[in-house]
Amino acid sequence: MKKGGLSPNLKLSLPSEEVSFAKFLTQSGTFMDGDLLVNRDGVRIVSQSEVEVPPPIQPTDNQLNLADIDTIKVIGKGSGGIVQLVQHKWTGQFFALKVIQMNIEESARKLIAQELKINQSSQCPYVVVCYQSFYDNGAISIILEYMDGGSLADFLKKVKTIPEPYLAAISKQVLKGLLYLHHEKHIIHRDLKPSNLLINHRGEVKITDFGVSAILESTSGQANTFLGTYNYMSPERITGGKYGYKSDIWSLGLVLLECATGKFPYIPPEQSEGWTNFFELMDTIVSQPPPCAPSDQFSSEFCSFISACVQKDPKDRCSAHELMMHPFISLYEDLDVDLSSYFKNAGSPLATF
Repeated sequence: MKKGGLSPNLKLSLPSEEVSFAKFLTQSGTFMDGDLLVNRDGVRIVSQSEVEVPPPIQPTDNQLNLADIDTIKVIGKGSGGIVQLVQHKWTGQFFALKVIQMNIEESARKLIAQELKINQSSQCPYVVVCYQSFYDNGAISIILEYMDGGSLADFLKKVKTIPEPYLAAISKQVLKGLLYLHHEKHIIHRDLKPSNLLINHRGEVKITDFGVSAILESTSGQANTFLGTYNYMSPERITGGKYGYKSDIWSLGLVLLECATGKFPYIPPEQSEGWTNFFELMDTIVSQPPPCAPSDQFSSEFCSFISACVQKDPKDRCSAHELMMHPFISLYEDLDVDLSSYFKNAGSPLATF
């Protein structure tokens, strides 16, 4: 069996004072693929180096354990699995438990390892926190920070549209999250959409599910699956060309335009009720001019911001850093926009605030 050393900055389910190495046996349910080592006791991210390692260390009492949480309800589906609202039995604290079934192609396991690695090592107030990961009953279970306002997609169903001042405040937080992923972690999200932007009662907006789209790409075989996941995809990705961080900026532009107008920017043909053909939508995104914010309904700053995001040539598209300095981001700062009250007043959250 291949052996590997645990990355020293990823504690996962090991006590902090003993984060050195771990080894698990295949007969206990372990599989190993690249830099993912997982068994029924937890997930370990390991290096490629061949080293001798001591026996596994038992978890301590102060660590999260699947046996110590109660499932409240399912709060989301998609991205390769389901998300449950769970509560810690002893502290009463809420968490989100993401469960990814492992009956997927062998090639996708490395991508799951990548997602776990990013999540476990991410420390940014604009990215959803991942506390711990486990392998349980043939599935990866990831304990995440619970965002009690749900997703931006949930929120849009309640409010239909979001006024510009609030969009500016939301945009600023999302851009800070993208700056972190792009420049600190050197990661392209690849699946930025309303359901992957989560909110809470404190008025915080955080990015989740970065890295998951890569898993979906290698496991999804049906066009309707792609349609639901990839309608925010940039033109350069659709055409199979090289893409970079700015592909996320395209997606951000579409998300914000949808939040502003209450509808997905690419309108389906008049004779249909929606996009039923994945390739027809993709062809429209590639061949037609990019969408824009109606100048008679929105400020020139917002229209300019959207235009800066949805340039079809990524070279003409602004980066997250450049967008942070765009006039739209600071346009409403004097109003002291209160996202916390706005989110709370919009309707009932997923759980009591």
